Amino acid sequence: MLNVVRFPIAFPLAFAALCFAQQTSDPWPKSDVIEPAALAELLKGEHTPEVISVAFPVLYRQKHIVHAVNAGPGSKPEGLEALKKAVAGLSKDADIVLYCGCCPMVKCPNIRPSYQALKDAGFTHVRVLDVPTNMHEDWYTKGYPSE
Repeated sequence: MLNVVRFPIAFPLAFAALCFAQQTSDPWPKSDVIEPAALAELLKGEHTPEVISVAFPVLYRQKHIVHAVNAGPGSKPEGLEALKKAVAGLSKDADIVLYCGCCPMVKCPNIRPSYQALKDAGFTHVRVLDVPTNMHEDWYTKGYPSE
């Protein structure tokens, strides 16, 4: 006879709830989210924000927002170190926009740690680009400034 260990039904439900909570827990207020069309307009202006990609390097190399700096994936310690170096010369009130776009923002492993690292470092005007699907769908296919 096969001996099967059974988990109570509550365990899988609790685990699923925990995973969902982690995916939707944002460290930023809604006011720190910028829509793609709004950022595209800002990039046409005289005073443009510092745009920093916290995506995996292969995505940045393929295509990225015009004049964006690559800091590497915010989900990795080396990416967070690169982010700190990328902002080292900026004032604490610099206008900074972070983006990743590897996947829907709700599941992105890079954007939350990057945002939190900058806030913890004392930066006061950090925003995140709203990428509900991915960069291809939400930025590139719309013809927004890219290189």
